[in-house]
Amino acid sequence: MSVISYKCPNCDGELVFHPGTQKYRCEYCTSAFSQEELNQMQPETGKEKQKNDSSGGTGSQEGSVYSCPSCGAQVVTDETTAASFCYYCHNPVVLSGRVSGEFMPHKIIPFAIDKEQATEKFLEYVHSKKFVPRAFFKKCQMDKITGVYFPYWLVDLDLEGTLQAEGKKVREWREDDTEYTETKLYWVERRGDIHLEDITRNALTKANNKLSLGVLPYDVRKAQDFHMGYLSGFLAEKRDIEQRDLEISVRKEAEEYGGKMLRDTVHGYDSLSVKKINLDCRRQNWEYVFLPVWTVTYEGRDGKVYYYSMNGQNGKVCGELPVDYKKVFLFSGMIALIVFLLGLAGGYFL
Repeated sequence: MSVISYKCPNCDGELVFHPGTQKYRCEYCTSAFSQEELNQMQPETGKEKQKNDSSGGTGSQEGSVYSCPSCGAQVVTDETTAASFCYYCHNPVVLSGRVSGEFMPHKIIPFAIDKEQATEKFLEYVHSKKFVPRAFFKKCQMDKITGVYFPYWLVDLDLEGTLQAEGKKVREWREDDTEYTETKLYWVERRGDIHLEDITRNALTKANNKLSLGVLPYDVRKAQDFHMGYLSGFLAEKRDIEQRDLEISVRKEAEEYGGKMLRDTVHGYDSLSVKKINLDCRRQNWEYVFLPVWTVTYEGRDGKVYYYSMNGQNGKVCGELPVDYKKVFLFSGMIALIVFLLGLAGGYFL
């Protein structure tokens, strides 16, 4: 398997994708290049420095071992890692075999929020919570923020739907001492074409599903054709959940939503009893995409690991934050004291 690092055409330093400028920036000479500029320089310059491991990597249940193209040190990864860093020279590397062939993503949404911005947004989020432990604000904790491209499936569906139902209209009135009720029944049919797009599913088993879905949605209109260079400077995970594993749940969700859309077209009845809904899938399109997520973990004093994630495109936050119960007790004590003092001032405790 090829291990790739992206090198600066000017000084051969590492190129890292920079979210703020949407360009590749050299960490040494500070040169910056757009994807188009690098494409024009290929293959002589600006493409990548590549080293082939003739054994394809040393696999094991714990991970795989590859050689860093820059310093030759071993890079250890697990079976789904697609981009990482050398632990010795800190050079970003891309395991090209894990993002090629059938595992080549169709699209990628590049990071639009850099690490500094992610840290600021994270601190804003944490500061808004009253009882977070102080240790959560330490620099060593902030340094744990990591940019990761997680794999997802995006699905578009075209459905042809029909609905059969019974509508009811009820009219009540009174004449003298007599009350009347008139009930009219109507047979209702609806037929329509339904288009659903950008149904998003997590494609990584080890990902926290609550967090991976909690950062949604993304503006997929800004998705780019996949290029491995976007991974440089970030971590990335390849998918291990296939389309066939998700088809049933996606179809069920589509049918539920499609049925609701058909029902919502019926108006003017006091009640509606649906007798039959039929939805036929006429077309489906699945795309394998990489979406940007900033992540951080924190091990609380209770031994529990807390996970936090942020949408790397729009900054949406998702996660469960730890609680410092000393702060809770102190705050509760202060409230109780204030209530007691107010009670004394009002004579309630005299």
